[in-house]
Amino acid sequence: MSSLTPNQIMEVKGRGFLRNRGTDNFSVRIVSNGAVFTAEDFENIAKLAKEFGNGKTICTSRLNVEVPGIPYDKIPEAEAFAKEHGLRFGGTGAKIRPIAACKGTTCVFGNCDTHGIAKKLDEQFYMGWTNVKLPHKFKITVGGCPNSCMKPSLNDFGVEGHKIPQYNADKCRGCAKCAVESACPVKAAKVENGKLVISDKCITCGVCVGKCPFEAVAHEGKQAFKIFVGGTWGKSSRNGTPLSKLVSEEEIYPLLEKSILWYRENGYQKERFGLAIDRIGIEKFEEAIFSDELLKRKDEILAMELKTRE
Repeated sequence: MSSLTPNQIMEVKGRGFLRNRGTDNFSVRIVSNGAVFTAEDFENIAKLAKEFGNGKTICTSRLNVEVPGIPYDKIPEAEAFAKEHGLRFGGTGAKIRPIAACKGTTCVFGNCDTHGIAKKLDEQFYMGWTNVKLPHKFKITVGGCPNSCMKPSLNDFGVEGHKIPQYNADKCRGCAKCAVESACPVKAAKVENGKLVISDKCITCGVCVGKCPFEAVAHEGKQAFKIFVGGTWGKSSRNGTPLSKLVSEEEIYPLLEKSILWYRENGYQKERFGLAIDRIGIEKFEEAIFSDELLKRKDEILAMELKTRE
């Protein structure tokens, strides 16, 4: 039986400490900075694990690190160590969760700087909105391409990098073995009657960009992003709904802000974002986030009480 009260357990959970099953020890969740840890961070995490935990570290599915085996009475010392060494604890509760991202910044398939975008999202939303209570947890993920390694479609707000091929038919020489046709993973590109044709099967994955030696498909595609909203996984799963149009990087941040404001105004407590969208309708949701009305009422929305079901 635990010697700790439920209030003690819940209070430290809000600070990033999760009780280890069957013990009075805790794991602390260390949050990355935009899905990136430095070598110095890992050195300090190792010191933290040795000095306050059981010497082990655990990588989470959201690209954070947990240190298990921290006794309750050592929690203040662990927090002081973290503050001194620039480590951040947290990542729990009905609010914006830490940002996750794939390695699209360095991956050969990456269509965007996933870590750069994740860092901006971390600063603006995870840190900037840390005290904003939401109806439920809200997960944000950045994926670099439609390979979907980070499953952006299974997050409350998923960002997926795309490249739209810029095709100039006048430069096409109708090669017998077309490099663009060979590269296309979905068979959307095909030479017909001596000219390349790109059909509407194209998923703008960017794989064909730069393949044509004559630059019929330009060596720099047009960058764009697909946004998924309302995705979840687990006991109750929902595929995220893609917004009806691709957007630029500059549009990601206000769209996310308006999505969170919409959720805070319309979601019931303990109702996930996707369920609120299903209840009200994706058409009404898009109408709201593709206008600026929510931003005009931002202070009012943030000040209101969360809705509860009658």
